Order: sequence, then C-alpha cells, then structure tokens
Amino acid sequence: MPFAASSTPRSTSVSMRDQRVQLTRRPVSLLASTLMIAALGCGDDTESPTAPTAAPALATAATAPLSFYQVSGGYDRSCGVTTDNRAYCWGGGGEGQLGDGSTTNRLLPVAVVGGHSFHQISAGAAATCGVTSDYRAYCWGANDRGELGDGTTTQRTTPVLVAGGHQFRQIETNFLHTCAVSYPDQRAYCWGYNLDGQLGDGKRINRLEPVAVAGALSFRQVTTGYHHSCGVTTDDQVYCWGANRSGQIGDSSTAGRRLKPTRVSGTRQYRKVDAGADHTCAVTTGSRAFCWGNGTQGQLGNGKTYLSFWPRAVAGGHSFDRVTAGYTHTCGESASDRIYCWGANYNGQLGDGTTTARLTPIAAGGGLTFAQVSVGISHTCGRTAAAVGYCWGRGFTGQLGYGGTGASSTPVAVAGPM
Repeated sequence: MPFAASSTPRSTSVSMRDQRVQLTRRPVSLLASTLMIAALGCGDDTESPTAPTAAPALATAATAPLSFYQVSGGYDRSCGVTTDNRAYCWGGGGEGQLGDGSTTNRLLPVAVVGGHSFHQISAGAAATCGVTSDYRAYCWGANDRGELGDGTTTQRTTPVLVAGGHQFRQIETNFLHTCAVSYPDQRAYCWGYNLDGQLGDGKRINRLEPVAVAGALSFRQVTTGYHHSCGVTTDDQVYCWGANRSGQIGDSSTAGRRLKPTRVSGTRQYRKVDAGADHTCAVTTGSRAFCWGNGTQGQLGNGKTYLSFWPRAVAGGHSFDRVTAGYTHTCGESASDRIYCWGANYNGQLGDGTTTARLTPIAAGGGLTFAQVSVGISHTCGRTAAAVGYCWGRGFTGQLGYGGTGASSTPVAVAGPM
C-alpha cells in the first residue's frame, strides 16, 4: 500500500483497538481468517453489498475536488498529498488516524492539521504516517505497540514527530509497525510491533522509537506488510524480514520467521517492492512483476491459488512501473499508465466493473489512465496524470471519498474537502 517517494521533496470505523489487540494474541494460523472477516465482512453486509454499484450517487455536497500528487489506501480509510503539499484523509477515523483532531469517520477528505508540508503519506491499519518537505516523519492514530514512533503508546489524533532526531525521505506503516528510509544516509529504521522480527533488528522486542535494521545495507525504499517488511537496496536487491509462514520473505525457505534482512531468491535485480498482508510483489529493473507468499486468493497473479516461497512471474507479460499489494488483491501500474489488478474482488476492489476474482491481471480503471495507484484492504485508490483522485471497492466508512458509504466496482472521483 505504498508510494515510493522521490528522494527530493516536491516544491510545490469505528475503533479497531480491541479487535487489533485481540488479533495479536491469537495463534498466527488464525490471523488470515480473522482479518478476512473483519476487513471484508463476509462480502454481504448491508454497508458493503455483494454487487457494488458502478457509480454511487454523491451523498454530501462538497467543494471543488483536490489535486493529488500521491494517494494511499489503508485499512478503512484513504489519504493523499495534494500538489501543494497538503495532506488529507477520509474514511474511518475512530482512533484519530485521519489526523484532523477528531475520532470521527469522514465521508469526504479532511485536512490533516498542523500546517505541515508533506511530500509523502502512508495509510496503515489504524495509524497514518507522512514525511514532510524538510525530511521529518510525523505519525498519528492508534499507537498500541508504538507504531507512531514517538516513544509512547499514546493514541494521537494529530501528527506527532517521530522520535530520535532522524531525517527520512520515505515511510510506510501497516499493521502495528512502521519502517522508513533515512536521509541522506539511506539506512532503514523500523518501530512498533516486533513479534515476528518485522523490525529487522535481530530481536523480537517491541520498539517505541526507530531502531536501525540490522546490517550495513543501503536502502532506496522500504515497505511493511502485516508481520513482515521488505526493502530495495541501492544495488537493486530485495531483502525481507519478519514472518515467513506463507513464504512472504521469498528466500525459498520454510522458516517461520527471519529476524534480520534476508535476500529474496534469484539473481534478478529490482527497483520497487511492496508488502501485502502475507504476500510480496516487486518490479524488476526490466519492468517485470514477480510475487511470492500467500496466493490462495489469486493475489500472486500467476494463475494459481497456492503459496510460493520464491518469486513467480505475474502472468500476462505486462511491463510495470510499480506494484502495490493489499490484503488479498494486488494492482500494478503499467508503463503506459494503465492499471491491472488481480486477486480477491468481493467488493469490486479490482475496479473492472465486476465482483469476480481474478487469478491473473485484468485491466481496471474503467478506461482511465493512472499515474499512481495504492491498494487498501478491500479498496483501491489512484490518481490520474491530471492529479484527479479516484477510489473503488469497499466504502463502508467513507474510504472512497465521494461522500457516501456504498461500494463501487469502478472508479469514483474523490470529492472536494469538507
């Protein structure tokens, strides 16, 4: 669910706390099924119909639409950075993850308070983080395991500076942990929940402030899954660490976890990587997409529904600039700015106008072209070359940003702010 930001900034639900804490205490074998129920609502609840409407009616009057430089899909909300470097969020806000000083769900974008100038944002499970134009990292929302990185476990409804005095150029948060790439030395730091070694420091101890990922690797980009993390080094190699029960580390082993960075199998060189719930996808320097880990919903895109402990080529022969992995679906941006998606489609999150699961990439976006796309749990957001934001899939807390809570199997434009 990420956005690999440039190293140079541009100039220009209801509370999930009890649910998420309970999840971390359950056996790992139950995690996937529990999250599926929580995230998808079995696909037939009244707020998220099994046959999403193709074009939901706007439910709330709004001002002129925002112009987006980047968008990010999270658990039950979405966020974006505008072309004038302001951050906005919409959808579930029960733990302050919208950053507007409240714990209220919002059907339309609301400005993140604080007056910060952002160049990148990441919407995770119940926390949100962003990097400002002066390379400072701020986070807000739930903080049960220290995922905000401010040295506490205190929930925040407005941005708080990540502790440690580091400067960062890229950040990503997901399920109870966060990782970032420092500036200018390109080291990886992580903080928060560490049950499976997803912080990469060789320990299984939660960290309330950033801790350096073990080793002397220089990273261009990092990404966080549910219980694992990955990164692309400056020499075009992908390393992963943390949980590996579904093969999401990609080192061809069946080891249950890796506490330090482990190189993904093969001799390929990569330029982008993205970690989903328990699968991982990456794009090679030759623009080919590969995925590994849990493929039981077709999220690996290779036409199969099994686990893979090493990278497998995404079918179709498409050239991709970037891939983005969610809970059980994945999307990619082609070199021609077309969107292709694959995997689960209960709520229309693939954006092809249906709710049919796809084991291989299907053209998405209703004919629109997108310069950037980001997947959430069961919804997807993108922005066009003209800086218009669109979302599709599940919308039960307003995460599609059009002013209503209905689902859509085709893109709907993100409306103007409240």
